Amino acid sequence: MNYWAEIVGQTEAVHALDRAASPESEGDLAHAWLITGPPGSGRSNIALRFAGALIARTPADRDAVYEQVRARTHPDLGVLTTQKLLIGIDDVREIVTTAHYAPAEGRYRVIVIEDADRMPERTSNVLLKALEEPPERTVWILCAPSEADLLPTIRSRARSLRLVTPAPADIARLLHERDGIDPEAAERAARLAQSHIGMARRLASDPEALARRERTVQIALEVGTLGEGMRAAASLVKVAEADAAALTEQLDAREREEALRNLGVEPGAAIPPQLRSQIRALEEDQKRRATRSLRDGIDRILTDLLSLYRDVLVSALGSGADLVNLERADLVADLAARWSPERALAAVSAVERARERLSRGVTPGLVLESLFASIAVEAAEAV
Repeated sequence: MNYWAEIVGQTEAVHALDRAASPESEGDLAHAWLITGPPGSGRSNIALRFAGALIARTPADRDAVYEQVRARTHPDLGVLTTQKLLIGIDDVREIVTTAHYAPAEGRYRVIVIEDADRMPERTSNVLLKALEEPPERTVWILCAPSEADLLPTIRSRARSLRLVTPAPADIARLLHERDGIDPEAAERAARLAQSHIGMARRLASDPEALARRERTVQIALEVGTLGEGMRAAASLVKVAEADAAALTEQLDAREREEALRNLGVEPGAAIPPQLRSQIRALEEDQKRRATRSLRDGIDRILTDLLSLYRDVLVSALGSGADLVNLERADLVADLAARWSPERALAAVSAVERARERLSRGVTPGLVLESLFASIAVEAAEAV
């Protein structure tokens, strides 16, 4: 299989990265790259593929090296990610230190920073100093939604590569060929995920995740009054909490089991006092991840609501564009018949404002209450 085969809908980006990673291009290789693109476009996946291609000594070694890169176990790879809302300055300082290590096995040492947009200015300045004086055999790969999310001084020191939103048909084909998903289920998942690759795979393989999405849309369709809006907000917070718990529960248990094993604690045995601080630190990290997972879950709900109100707008305008929520076409058409295009557009705008508030750290419940209050007010004024 082609090394880049699992990168969907990014033909130009793959061509550029494959050419840059080839041994023949070493003299022209940029020491820092900024990979940007919308959520679900595969920024992290393509960054890790690029890292594997850079580390591998020959193209024939790429697949074997990538297996270690994907597992985050290759000695020439550093990955900085965070479960918190912001990347801490100490985390950046630590990985900047490792950037000065010479490659142990491969051609380059590669440092990948996921969610580089989560670095505040003070933290970004630590990274900036490292980019201004890059080690000879180290390559930085930064991932962010857009170039505007990083300091101009950092952008100017990195080669920018913009990803596009993959076509649902391309994602459906990947789910079918790679994961063995039934073509019809793969098409539905890709459409409902709105071309978000990770979410499409989850919707296609996890019936409970699909059921939670369906519940989200049904709750929104039933909102007409302010009271219904407040109840909808409370219900959707519970949906997001269940979704976050499903994502983190197994991971938390696996991490704890692995940590205890690495510390030499037998299954079921009491944790020695001298090791309890390490387990508490792990538990604190897991709590922070749960908080972020809840916010990510609320953002997914808002994305699903955006698709619903966009469908209503499309139907109200009679544009003939394809619906995302095709299975709810009758209910969408009914709502479009009762709403004006202006009201549907106002709902779309309200969801976009809600996502912006969520990104600023507003409490998820308040974000949803404000959203449905706005929609309910529009409903009352339309009567």
